[in-house]
Parts: sequence; structure tokens; C-alpha cells
Amino acid sequence: MRTTMDDTTDVEAQLSRAAEAIRRADALVIGAGAGMGVDSGLPDFRGDEGFWNAYPPYRRLGVSFIEMANPAHFRQDPAFAWGFYGHRRNLYRATVPHEGFQILRRWSERCREGSFVFTSNVDGQFQRAGFAEDRIDECHGAIDWSQCLESCGAGIFPGGDEQVEIDMETMRAADPLPACPKCGGLARPNILMFGDWGWEDERNRRQSRKLHAWLAKLEGKRVVAVECGAGGAIPTVRRFCERTAATQGGTLIRINPREPGVPRGGIGLSLGAREALERIDAALSR
Repeated sequence: MRTTMDDTTDVEAQLSRAAEAIRRADALVIGAGAGMGVDSGLPDFRGDEGFWNAYPPYRRLGVSFIEMANPAHFRQDPAFAWGFYGHRRNLYRATVPHEGFQILRRWSERCREGSFVFTSNVDGQFQRAGFAEDRIDECHGAIDWSQCLESCGAGIFPGGDEQVEIDMETMRAADPLPACPKCGGLARPNILMFGDWGWEDERNRRQSRKLHAWLAKLEGKRVVAVECGAGGAIPTVRRFCERTAATQGGTLIRINPREPGVPRGGIGLSLGAREALERIDAALSR
């Protein structure tokens, strides 16, 4: 698509508005969806084609992302379930977060009240980028944490450092599969899956309480919500950022190349996460 002079001018105006809002901010709320990780090389599971492009074996098997992200597989075929989640865990741990994460950290350090991350991503990229563990709310859980499939009372425990060995032709994991440290039974990732009534949410509830306690202290402060790569298909992050900006009387900056629309007063940038953050940062430097 060709970019007109008016389009370019509008983008630059929005970037300037975003930079000014961040320059004046007392606190940042950082919202992140799957689009945040794409610039680090992580796959985008948008639609079946996006999923199958990332995982060609599942195209041959005729399995969609929604079908694969189902906790029933851990009971019916654990090696198949851990083939998918083990590969993702290996990939996420090996991925270096892109420069946009460091830009957000620098902005956070400039703010008197710091920042808090609210993300639907399970990849642990914010922790790997150096964000404080107690300033992150992972609303769908995290791949670096596990729980017992049988809920034996072990609670939520670190997933361990072992690499899960995967046969990339069949997408099946080799033994030994991750186990519960208390009962020795099968472990599963502490991630909220589709139709998942077994997800243990204690860790996320603690994170959420910390987030809302922090927000409660921001009355009268200048709050900016920077939302990166959060789509409307599962709008958890978008709704949270919109609601937070409205409740706190703050500014919403929405970065999304496909769905940049914002409520009145918001700033919408039809750009990828890394590009938008770098260009806002450049405008801040000016």
C-alpha cells in the first residue's frame, strides 16, 4: 500500500503526541499481546494459517491452534501435548527480547511511579528483558511455571531448566516428560488454555492484587497506557488498557498495525511494536 504525504504527516503527529504524553507521565501501564513478541521472532498464531505457518506439522495433521491448545491432550496423549508446549517453552527461553522492551524499561525508570505490565503473553519475555517480577501481571499464566495435572496439592512450581526433546516430524515429546515434584505425576504448564477448568490461578491472582493496589495509589497522577500488539479477537488486554486510561483519566497509546482504532482522546499507531516504540523514543530525544 502506498503511503501518502497526509498519511505520513498524521503518523508523525501521533508519534509526537505519544512522545509528549510519555514525557509528562508519572506512571506507565504497559499492555502487551502477541504482537509484542513478533518483532523478537516469535510466531503469531492469528488464524489457522498463522498457526500452520509457524507449525507446518499441524497442517498435515489438520489440527488448529484452538484444538491444540486444549488441556484434554495432557490426559489423552501427554507426549502430543508436551510436543506443542515443550517446543514453545524451548523457543521462548531461547528468544532474546527486541529493543522495544528496553525502551519501555527506560521510560518506566523516568516515571516517578514506575510502571506495571499487563500481558496476555505466556512467553516470559518481560522478565527476560529485566522487568521486575513483582510488576508483571500475566493474565493467562506463564510457560515457565507448571502445575500438577492431578492437582495433588503441589501448587504452582517453576517449570525447571530441562529442555523438552521434540520430534519435529510428529510434534511429540520424548520421555521423560515434565513431572510434578510432589507426587511424580505428569506436570502441565500453568497456562490458561481453551475450555480449561483445571488452570490453577493463585499466582495470577497475586499478580492482579499487586497491580490493582498500585493503580489505587495513582489518583491525581498522570497515567499513560502503552498497549503493544493486542488484538481484538481475545480483547482482554485492549479492554484493560482502555478501562485503565479512562478510569485514571490518562492517555491510551495503542500500537497495532491491523487494529489501531482508539476511543476519543486516544492515540492509535498503525505500526509494529518495535518500530513504534523506537520512533516514539526518537521523538522523545528531540
